[in-house]
Amino acid sequence: MMVYLSTLAILVSVAALIGLGLNFQWGVAGLVNFGVVGFVALGAYATALTVPHLGWVLAMALAAAISAAASTILAFLSVRLEEDYLAIVTIGFGEVINILLLNEDWLTGGALGIANIPRPFATIIPAAQYDNFLPLFAMGLVAVTFLVLEALVRSPLGRALRAVRDDPTAASALGKPVLILRIKAFAIGGAVMGIAGSLHAFYLTYIDPSQFTSIITAYAFMAVILGGRGSNFGLLVGACTIISLIEATRFLKDALYAIDGVQLFALRLGLVGIGIILLLLFRPQGLFAEPHKRVSDFFPDSKEPT
Repeated sequence: MMVYLSTLAILVSVAALIGLGLNFQWGVAGLVNFGVVGFVALGAYATALTVPHLGWVLAMALAAAISAAASTILAFLSVRLEEDYLAIVTIGFGEVINILLLNEDWLTGGALGIANIPRPFATIIPAAQYDNFLPLFAMGLVAVTFLVLEALVRSPLGRALRAVRDDPTAASALGKPVLILRIKAFAIGGAVMGIAGSLHAFYLTYIDPSQFTSIITAYAFMAVILGGRGSNFGLLVGACTIISLIEATRFLKDALYAIDGVQLFALRLGLVGIGIILLLLFRPQGLFAEPHKRVSDFFPDSKEPT
C-alpha cells in the first residue's frame, strides 16, 4: 500500500508541475499550448543526457533552460498569430520533438531510449529508504514551484499578463509590451514543464519516446480546467483529482471481467472526460475560480461603487 501511495504522490507531482506551467501560459497569459508534451520531453531528455556529467541540480537547471529557450523561440515565432493558429503551431512543435527523439539515435537512443538515469541523492540515501524519500522530494519541488509562480502571479508581471490576456489592445494602448510579456509567459511556463520532465526521468530512471504522447497534454488541460483557469491552488487540486481518479479506476478491471486493458484505458478516460464536460456545464470557472483584485486591495481608503 505504501508503495502505491508513494507512486501516486510522484505521479501527482509530475502532473502538478506540468499543469502549473500550462496554467501560467494559458490560465494567466491566455496563450494556448497544445505542445505541452514536447517541452516535458525536452526536459526529460536534457536531464537524462547531462545528469551523469553535471549532477542533478545542474541537469535540472539545464533542462529548465532548454525548455525555456525552446518556448521563447516558439513564442517569438507564433504569439503574433491568432489563438487558433497558435494552437496548431504548438501541436506541430510537439510532433516534431517526438519525431526527433525517435529518429536521432546518436543522441536520444531512438526507440530504445536512455536507461540508468541517476537519481538525486541516490549515493547518500540508502536504497531501502529511497522510495520514501523520492515522493517527499517531488512534493517539495512542487511546493517551491507553486510559491514562485504564485509570487509571479501576484506581482506586477502577473497583473500585466492578465491584462494582456483579457484585452491585448487596451493593454498595448496603456503602454504594456504585449509581445515581450507573452514571450516571458511562454518561457516561464516552458521552464516549469522542463522541470516536470526532469522529475519524470528521475522517477522512472528510463525514458523513451513512447512515454511522451499527447495524453500528457490532455491531462494537463484537464487539471487546469477542473481546478480553475488562472488559479494555481485550484490547479494543484485539479491535478491531484485527475491523477487519483485515473489511477483508482485501474481497479475497475477487478469488477469488469469482460473488458481488456485497452478497453479499460478508454473507459477510464471516458469517465474523466464526462466529468470535465459536466463541470464545464455546471461550473465553467472550475472548482476554484481565479481570484480577482478589487480597487480596495490597492487603495484601502477608496470606496468601490455599489
